[in-house]
Amino acid sequence: MADTSLSTDKLLDMYRTMQTIRQFESRVRDIFQEGQIPGFVHVSIGEEASATGVAAALTKQDYITSTHRGHGHLIAKGGEVKPMMAELFGKKTGYCKGKGGSMHIANFELGILGANGIVGAGLPIATGAGLAAKVRGSGEVAACFFGDGASNEGTFHESLNIASSWKLPVVYVCENNLYGEFTAGKDVTSVKDIADRARGHDMPGIVVNGNDVVEVHETTSQAVERARKGEGPTLIECKTYRWEGHVVGEEAFLGKRSYRPSDEIEAWKRRCPLITFEQRFVPDTFSQEEIEAVQADVKRAIDDAVQFAQDSPYPEPEEALEDMFSNA
Repeated sequence: MADTSLSTDKLLDMYRTMQTIRQFESRVRDIFQEGQIPGFVHVSIGEEASATGVAAALTKQDYITSTHRGHGHLIAKGGEVKPMMAELFGKKTGYCKGKGGSMHIANFELGILGANGIVGAGLPIATGAGLAAKVRGSGEVAACFFGDGASNEGTFHESLNIASSWKLPVVYVCENNLYGEFTAGKDVTSVKDIADRARGHDMPGIVVNGNDVVEVHETTSQAVERARKGEGPTLIECKTYRWEGHVVGEEAFLGKRSYRPSDEIEAWKRRCPLITFEQRFVPDTFSQEEIEAVQADVKRAIDDAVQFAQDSPYPEPEEALEDMFSNA
């Protein structure tokens, strides 16, 4: 077994999760291009290790907040692929009865407080969840996923400030994939490492290889333990990369005048989280047959999820105003 304190069962579970995210999103990308899924779809292909490593350090009772690129976070936290796929199709059997779509899936039973189409909007929600857990004394931790672009939003600093001031049990996870929509982060961000911004809020800031699921998991586990002890929040920056465009089918990514150099994309593909895992743990920890069995199992599950979504009914028009709420 390669050098890690994790059991083989835990490692294989994390590999299965990464495979599920990769195959789910690859299929979603293809189906969207066929016109079967409405709206916009943002995939995190290439970023599977950050979602998986973080969520594997949490319990079912812990919380996460997600982003517009959140399928991987939801799967990693325990979301089932059938209701997830149905939600993307806008079907009644989806997690939000087809009303949330790709960018707004939530499931409170799993601690999933929602994906969010507003950049940076998950930060104060996670901070509020951390405050609630502290007031109750119930021991939950909130993990907040956000991108490098969100670190330039006011909600980022507001959330980290209050979480540090009140020692809230929150782990802030910046998935730095180097681009905010069509803009390179280096052109609009004042620091090289977003983790450095933790200093201004008197909390630990740690940079990890976001394509190494073991490194992400071990770092997150330490941050979660710190949070549960009442020692306050941590900022973790996962250096990673999205292989696809900001949205599936964007012309700026596909055209000849792409804002990203092709050699950059290919270089990051060689650092694929799945390949990195396989190179590290096959054949000493797992056989090639074990790895291929996981891949085949996941493919069957995704095939079933697509069929389930296609066969499921749409909501009735009169259901449009059900399940709505307001604080007014």
